[in-house]
Amino acid sequence: MPRQADNLHAVRTENERFTVTLIATAVQAVATLMRLTGLSKTDVINRAVQVYAFLAQQMAEGKEVLLRDQEGNTERVHIV
Repeated sequence: MPRQADNLHAVRTENERFTVTLIATAVQAVATLMRLTGLSKTDVINRAVQVYAFLAQQMAEGKEVLLRDQEGNTERVHIV
């Protein structure tokens, strides 16, 4: 009997193919990430989904997402 999945990590180990239509800003974001990271389109999208799941889980637990610049200024990130 398979174990229960936690809120962030799925138990399923096989790959699954999805067909999605991305809006123009998402297409541009994927292209930007590919250029910045050198990763493939598939890798960029896989990582983006994992990062979003992590951030959503953290925010669901009452945590905030903060960015700090080199001068030490902190800004709260609002993800809607």
